[in-house]
Amino acid sequence: MLKKIVNQFISWLRLLIQGNNRPGLKENPHKLPRRAYILASIDIELLKKSGIRGIILDLDNTIISEDDRYLSPKAEDWITQAKLAGLKFFILSNGKRHYRVKFWSHRLDIKAINPAKKPFPKAFRQAIAHMNLHPKEVVVIGDSVHTDVIGAWLLGCCSIQVATLPHPPRWWESLAGKWVQIPYPTENELWDFDDSAGYESFF
Repeated sequence: MLKKIVNQFISWLRLLIQGNNRPGLKENPHKLPRRAYILASIDIELLKKSGIRGIILDLDNTIISEDDRYLSPKAEDWITQAKLAGLKFFILSNGKRHYRVKFWSHRLDIKAINPAKKPFPKAFRQAIAHMNLHPKEVVVIGDSVHTDVIGAWLLGCCSIQVATLPHPPRWWESLAGKWVQIPYPTENELWDFDDSAGYESFF
């Protein structure tokens, strides 16, 4: 029964993505890639040339794996370079460990909302307002269709979906993960993360 419900939900998501023409889904007026394997592979200059001035970032399995084992290669350097290029940032996380989001917000020097309750619009609106930008000037980058891509669509933002960093699958990912996430390529580099002890200061 549960599997049937999940499959029906995923079918609805696929129809929504394929059949809607709002920015961030079927059509991409900025000519930005809809997918990228890692954050660092996204062309910063292309973002700027496309009129993007702000980036809403996911945290879990986009920057750092949910189990804190892996860090997206060169992600922090990419964020630094994007900031130097004049792009604004905001983190929206649905993660349950608030101290962890506070740690990464501090480490990356990016304001965050947690829990963001993605894909519901409230947190997206707050992030866009904080950056003082129009939705068309913002791209949402994350690893999941049902939270990041759909959330971007609801606000009229573009989105770029990155491959989900390897992590222990949650129950729903065993059933529906292949429909809403891009598997991380086995041949791609992974960086180990060994600084989780720093979380203690944010409990």
